Amino acid sequence: MKDAFGLPQSLLVLGGTSEIALATARRLIARRTRAVWLAGRPSPGLDEAAEQLRGLGAEVRTVAFDALDPAAHEEALGKVFAEGDVDLVLLAFGTLGDQAHDERDPEAAVRVAQTNYTGAVSAGLVCAGALQAQGHGSLVVLSSVAGERARRANFIYGSSKAGLDAFAQGLGDALYGTGVHVMVVRPGFVRTRMTAGLPEAPLATTPEAVAAAVELGLRRRAETVWVPGALRVVMSALRHLPRAVFRRLPV
Repeated sequence: MKDAFGLPQSLLVLGGTSEIALATARRLIARRTRAVWLAGRPSPGLDEAAEQLRGLGAEVRTVAFDALDPAAHEEALGKVFAEGDVDLVLLAFGTLGDQAHDERDPEAAVRVAQTNYTGAVSAGLVCAGALQAQGHGSLVVLSSVAGERARRANFIYGSSKAGLDAFAQGLGDALYGTGVHVMVVRPGFVRTRMTAGLPEAPLATTPEAVAAAVELGLRRRAETVWVPGALRVVMSALRHLPRAVFRRLPV
């Protein structure tokens, strides 16, 4: 169960090697979280992430999970919930893709969409059902400001995040009043391995800053969190620009 401040004692991370997810896990372990499941493809990176969190005092286990294998989601994630209640599910997997390459390779573009959207729909519904069955818990979905309006430079990634964002909002509405809380997190450019080598965007942030925003959002039972907060105003303006103007912007 969550503590008096609304922070979880148990955490399931979907995307167990995500830098943002691990920064969030470290922050929550420093507060109250003691049991952590890291779900991801078996790899030395997943094992290393688990060891790092164990070093902080948490009981950490890993579970094999592949976003691109929805048929296996219910069985894989069901094993976690069968071990006991989960206070927080952090849906943090995703891929940026390579826009220029993926435009020329439709199969690669589809893999981006399947990972960021289809896989998230499947895993999100499995976890939502389990949270609802236990009668409490939060589902935090890492979306992106890229989903607010598709840009020429990354419309494949942006469109997949737009779908994820809409799905998470609708799921939150569907679960309202059930005891399950859904929170959508919309970071801007985050300095991680995934964005290494890309030109840095204005209002760039870090995994640690996103983690701090997630913690604050959980305490407030927020439904939407922007990181940094100023992006709410920026994206509102960009979303309403005429298309002819928007396509001329250097974004």
